[in-house]
Amino acid sequence: MSALPAAAPPSDLHIERGASLRAFNTFGLPSNAHTLVRVRSAADLRRVVNDPELGRARKFVLGGGSNLVLTRDVDACVLKMEITGIRLLETRDDAWIIEAGAGVGWHELVSWCVDHGLPGLENMALIPGTVGAAPVQNIGAYGIELKDRFDSLDAIDLITGRTVTLDAAQCRFAYRDSVFKHELAGKSVITNVRLRLPRPWVPVLGYLELERKVAETGISAPDARQIFDWICAIRRAKLPDPAVVGNAGSFFKNPVVTPEQCRDIIGRDPHVVHYPLDDGSFKLAAGWLIDACGWKGKSIGRAGVYEKQALVLVNRGGASGAEVVTLARAIQESVYGRFGIRLEPEPVVW
Repeated sequence: MSALPAAAPPSDLHIERGASLRAFNTFGLPSNAHTLVRVRSAADLRRVVNDPELGRARKFVLGGGSNLVLTRDVDACVLKMEITGIRLLETRDDAWIIEAGAGVGWHELVSWCVDHGLPGLENMALIPGTVGAAPVQNIGAYGIELKDRFDSLDAIDLITGRTVTLDAAQCRFAYRDSVFKHELAGKSVITNVRLRLPRPWVPVLGYLELERKVAETGISAPDARQIFDWICAIRRAKLPDPAVVGNAGSFFKNPVVTPEQCRDIIGRDPHVVHYPLDDGSFKLAAGWLIDACGWKGKSIGRAGVYEKQALVLVNRGGASGAEVVTLARAIQESVYGRFGIRLEPEPVVW
């Protein structure tokens, strides 16, 4: 099977001083980096660790910039992850093991797997960002989270320069959360990720919008390519293209509430969108809560709420990070005032 070739390590680090980060964050927010290093191999990271100046500097890891709100300049050493390469590492009786570099685009990986007859990631098509950022956020969509397909990853310790390998338990995955947001935040950088795609493949269709596609098309047993195409169509219909309208995708996490809280909200708002979870709790659709508070299409300054999906905040042209944060806080207060629920942002705010 063909694979995308891994980039050869450069002989010297590619370093830029005072680099603009506007093109490196999907919101298109203005910010400059004190120092930016383009990391194209694990060896590059070790060079950074061993460099007398860069090794001591505070580190800021940047992948696709799709989960980031920049409110000021970054007075740190920005590590722009550009490690490439995708390959089928192993074929087991019960799974395919895929390995990809941290700088590979997530959708690029999903497309590659579908093209090569390796199903299992199709429900997560068109999620922005890079492979290296996926475990940090434990990304997920339409019934599947990264943890459901995760095998292991390699990371570089930013103190020692050593490579460490972590399995799923060590990554401590939770809803949009992992150990990389806590104990390992700023201490290690993911270089490669290995995913486990189960054999035989079983389609995941238990999501309302996918059930509608099955009903509309009459295709009751879609293959991975069909599901991939459906997901792409669904996402493109309601989410703006960051290349056209600056945004960071879903801005807030879907809140999880107790059965008692859910019954109380349903009693006041019977149409609230909610999903039962295995532990008896319920996940509420944050976009529905925001829409119910009248925010869809509204703006504060040059930051606004997308007209087709209230969960997405957008840059209407020339917005600052401060305007995005002000809008987000106003939405949080509005939702809390009506539903008693405090929405938690997904993006990292710098």
